[in-house]
Amino acid sequence: MSNEEFRRELNSVFDGVSGSPSSNLPDRVRSAVAHAPDERAPYWIAGVAAASIAVLIVGVLYIAGPLKPPSAVGGVHSTPSPSPISQPTSQPSPSPTPTVAYACTASTINGSGNPPAVVYISGLRTGTHPGYDRLTVDLANGVPAVVEVKVQDGTSFTMSPSGLPTTVKGQNGILLTIRGSDLHTSYTGSTDIVAGYKGLAEVKRVQDFEGVVQLALGVNGPTCYRVYFLSNPNRLVIDIQTS
Repeated sequence: MSNEEFRRELNSVFDGVSGSPSSNLPDRVRSAVAHAPDERAPYWIAGVAAASIAVLIVGVLYIAGPLKPPSAVGGVHSTPSPSPISQPTSQPSPSPTPTVAYACTASTINGSGNPPAVVYISGLRTGTHPGYDRLTVDLANGVPAVVEVKVQDGTSFTMSPSGLPTTVKGQNGILLTIRGSDLHTSYTGSTDIVAGYKGLAEVKRVQDFEGVVQLALGVNGPTCYRVYFLSNPNRLVIDIQTS
């Protein structure tokens, strides 16, 4: 093989390799080949030259990025721990309804402990339940000393201190007297509640004067009831029997 043929073959191999590591590398290689000695070079020289060029090209491609293995993105991925399941907050259990017998005549109950000079009534709530209708009297700051319950035929009552007559719905009446209390300091609700239940028909304030509160209850049917105190929070309960 002549020197000219060798140069043409080497140039063809070089031009067939994709890309070039630098802008002047082809000129440098061709210049070196052009000034090769006139003697015929051994074949191993051509192999070494081609291998060197290939190594250079692969190195450039690796550094440039196409052959570089992808790197991890975003660092180490940690799986978030599951949120702990919140446990239900324990709430104070309401006071159970005590075992109190129903009465159909007048009665009196006394508060326990040391009652305040005046107990502030903060709420009047009515509700119906299987076997009875309920009036709940919320007590803001303690339990009154004495509560009196009187029953009557008919639903006519007397307002105090005016002395004017008043009537509530129902067939018969119950007068609830709470001594040592008031219904105007902490209470802002209605003073005439028409319940319309099977037993309890209406609740109306007939006195709130000089530390005495009286509530007139209109009842459909017999005036049989049970009355008691509950705590946490403090309240007075009167249940009207319906069956």
